[in-house]
Amino acid sequence: MASQEFALNGLSGARIDEIAAKTRSSKRMIYYYFGDKDGLYLSALENAYRQVREGEAKLDIAGLSPIEGLKRLVEFTFEHHHQHEDFIRMVMIENIHHGQYLQRSSVVRDLNVTAIARIGELYERGLNEGQFRPGLDPLEIHWQISALCFFNVSNRATFSQLFARDFGAPDMLVRLKQNTVEMVLRYVAKPETFVGT
Repeated sequence: MASQEFALNGLSGARIDEIAAKTRSSKRMIYYYFGDKDGLYLSALENAYRQVREGEAKLDIAGLSPIEGLKRLVEFTFEHHHQHEDFIRMVMIENIHHGQYLQRSSVVRDLNVTAIARIGELYERGLNEGQFRPGLDPLEIHWQISALCFFNVSNRATFSQLFARDFGAPDMLVRLKQNTVEMVLRYVAKPETFVGT
């Protein structure tokens, strides 16, 4: 509930009274556990990142070919972001604050280290099996996946209005997900190993 309040109203607009009412707790209890509104916001932000990383960790990509593993990771990220718009909004809000709250969090740093390590392992396997191009950085691969999947949620409303097309329609989402997977695979895979989605 706190994450919804922050996602809808931002850090400055969120009200502890509203959060207390929606969670059936008291302001006093919230302040006891989190110290202040900033502490509650940071906890909600950490939890949002924890959810996406836990979902990634559950993916069984070790038994897949590197190309199929990368495809599954991109599909998961696209679907997660679509299903968790509050996560996207909170990341946007944190960017407005120049990442100052994330800077305080060793929890999120640790969570993201494991995410990059997982991409690194997948990438190394792809190199060893001759499927992936050499010279790529796992962190930059993660950046590209995030950028493509994030934009599909963060800018859906504006693109839908500007171009009079519903970018949230089910058939559009299927196409956008396929395009996103293909773009990442074309970036990472050797041309001769990538046959399209």
